[in-house]
Amino acid sequence: MTKKGDYEIGNIYQGGYSSLNPSYGSIFTGYHVSAGELGAPTKPDTANQIQQVNLLLNQGIIPIEVGALQPETFDQIPKQHFREINRMAKLTGAKISLHAPLIEPSGIDGEQRRPWDESYRELAEKQLSDVVKRSMELSDKESIPITIHSSNIPGTEYKIVDGKKVMDRMVAINRESGKMVPLEEERLYYPDMPILKPEIEKMLKTEKDERALSKKFSSGEIKRADIYGQIPLEEGKLKTPQSRLLNINLTEWDNSISQVLFNKERADEILQQNTELLKPLMQNGKLQFNEEIIKKSPQLWNAYSHLQNAEAYLDDTNQHVQGIFHKAYKYGSEKQKKELAKLATKFRDDLTKDESPFGQSNALQSLIHQLKKQEFAPNMYVPIEDFAVDNSSKTFANVAFEAYQEAKKENKPIPIINIENLYPGMTFSSGEQMSKLILESRKKFVEKAKSKGMSESEAKKQAEKIIGMTLDVGHLNIYKKKGFEDKDLIKEVKQIAKYVKHIHLTDNFGYSDSHLPPGMGNVPFKEILKKLEKEGDIEGVRKIVEAGGWVQHFQTSPLSYTLEGMGSPVYSEGVGPYWNQAIGLQQGYFGGGGMFLPNINYETFGAGFSQLPVELGGQRGGAQGSRMSGRGME
Repeated sequence: MTKKGDYEIGNIYQGGYSSLNPSYGSIFTGYHVSAGELGAPTKPDTANQIQQVNLLLNQGIIPIEVGALQPETFDQIPKQHFREINRMAKLTGAKISLHAPLIEPSGIDGEQRRPWDESYRELAEKQLSDVVKRSMELSDKESIPITIHSSNIPGTEYKIVDGKKVMDRMVAINRESGKMVPLEEERLYYPDMPILKPEIEKMLKTEKDERALSKKFSSGEIKRADIYGQIPLEEGKLKTPQSRLLNINLTEWDNSISQVLFNKERADEILQQNTELLKPLMQNGKLQFNEEIIKKSPQLWNAYSHLQNAEAYLDDTNQHVQGIFHKAYKYGSEKQKKELAKLATKFRDDLTKDESPFGQSNALQSLIHQLKKQEFAPNMYVPIEDFAVDNSSKTFANVAFEAYQEAKKENKPIPIINIENLYPGMTFSSGEQMSKLILESRKKFVEKAKSKGMSESEAKKQAEKIIGMTLDVGHLNIYKKKGFEDKDLIKEVKQIAKYVKHIHLTDNFGYSDSHLPPGMGNVPFKEILKKLEKEGDIEGVRKIVEAGGWVQHFQTSPLSYTLEGMGSPVYSEGVGPYWNQAIGLQQGYFGGGGMFLPNINYETFGAGFSQLPVELGGQRGGAQGSRMSGRGME
């Protein structure tokens, strides 16, 4: 640039951009990926996957992900088509992966039309195993990466508050009925809202301290006012999803005990009203049926009839108590089970001592009184991730092990089971949740393999090889609507980076799964992929660009934009120039003496005024798209 007085003369030729400056382009994400690693999916709403694969092959795309999202559509793909796709891939050098249909691995019905049952999980396992088995026809030499959704049901959501990640919404599920309940943060207003005084809260460091304080309070040594302060009514009492979950479990437990007590109290009322009248039938402390005595006294007969009603109430109460005890034991902790075993022993002893209705009533009363304590309340409602991780991991582990066995039997490459993260609002959307699911799936795989005779070291090796993760960066980016920033997303990536074996690249603006080509939204591709490089191993990992939103609305292939957005090298050697520099290349920047000394330099500055552009008094017309054409640079 030259300056003469107040007049500056800048570069007046269009030129192009050097490969020594590879960050050019408004779409460029800042991260370079070779074209051979960038793939595309087929349309997921058709069974005609051969046609879809052919369309992608015609564009020169190498990694191709086939699959139909609806199980019914997937089942309409003939098995011969998988073999034909394999043949097409061999002829063209394409690499095929598979996206499994949407099958809920846990067996939970997201629409709550039915209660959860193990048989539904087993059905999901069978369907997914069949999908994996069919996928083996797609490749003879390489392991097929198979993407399976981690879940398709609502789940816990998080948000950023004052720079910290906190729970925004929890979905709890009843472990017996499968009923789901959304629990959100709520501010409640009560006439009496006690809160522990700060000095008291500091004292309560252990369970022992809490018991000691409770003892002092019960004995009257300290008063309520010494322990509690009051929250101002206008502030209300903030209930977090976690505290609301605790309340739901305690309330449901109290309600179940209250229903039992109603029948029990009715039986006790009848017994008390007829105790004196029934004395003639008592022998050695036990009630004996004596037909002769009963028939002689209508009053006694009436009392005995009432006694039979009381026994019916007691039998009904006993059945309900048995059911409650069953829930408490089945869903209780190990500590609760030990205490419940003691209660069961005492209950049996009480019944043995007095088998009369009066004895049965007393035994039930003692048992109910103990069960009513909050310490026996089982966690019937749990966070849905806790419930789903146990069942889904079993499904993934069994599907992976069956795939391993089938591949060995058929002498084929073992498929790779990649569990995909979902967006906020769905189960397993966070890095921590995904990490737990993958680790638990690998753990169960090892247990299964060991039970079939495999050594523990080999089982662990195979588990890590076969079970991994598909990271969908677009799904992750939707956390931005919850206040997450790029740095927060990178923290999520760090937690799962070492499990990533497959990547879905797609862009959006953080509010919905827009499925735009990379570089058209605000997904931090560069930062995410750099973190994956540092924490994991993504060299050669296939990156499938899911840009269905672009195809749907603009009816054109997103390939050129993908190559530009991901800065793919133009030449297979992997060095510049890059596709994000295509504008400069198309305008002949490499003419004349090369990119450093283009001919227009000499024509403009080494000649007379006639070679200047028209706008500066010369005769040279501005090139299309140049700064002298009257239009901005393209």
